[in-house]
Amino acid sequence: MDLHCFFLRFHFACFLLFATAACCFSHPSLLGIHPLDEKYYSSEMIKCKDESKSFSRDRLNDNFCDCPDGTDEPGTSACPNGKFYCRNLGSKPQFIVSSHVNDHFCDCCDGSDEYDGTICCPNTCVMGGNAESTFRNCKSKASKNGVKSEESVHTGLKLVIILQVILVIFLVFLWSFRCRTRSRRRRYR
Repeated sequence: MDLHCFFLRFHFACFLLFATAACCFSHPSLLGIHPLDEKYYSSEMIKCKDESKSFSRDRLNDNFCDCPDGTDEPGTSACPNGKFYCRNLGSKPQFIVSSHVNDHFCDCCDGSDEYDGTICCPNTCVMGGNAESTFRNCKSKASKNGVKSEESVHTGLKLVIILQVILVIFLVFLWSFRCRTRSRRRRYR
């Protein structure tokens, strides 16, 4: 029974580790893309949806408009014809005009359209509304030191992953030590 509990805890720790890794290392250029379109953007060479041009994946959301229809810039305001997808988990998903991305106004109720760290948009999706009057200036310690707050969050997530890996390694070591101790006790009885 004790070994069973250990394995359940071990599997739970592994699940947390991989879930955190998936969040941390997910491709940041997929910002503003509808989940059904993520496969469209998965290849190395991507065609503009109006089929006028093609662009490489590293030019996705690079803040330079390559496609006249805005296909290459769904997460920035570089293209005037672009659309940004707000996931708005807990509320109704929506598309907004890409010129509203990082315009210092919370258009998505989850705040995903204001990711540059200049303002904080509280997530009001569960409440079912936009945060029109509740945004405030974000002056985090990280941005005062010249580091963007998004980078500091990314660094924090990487640190959490490293700590989780160390924890899992420690638990595996502890489990193997415990198994050896039990087997030695059985031999000497």
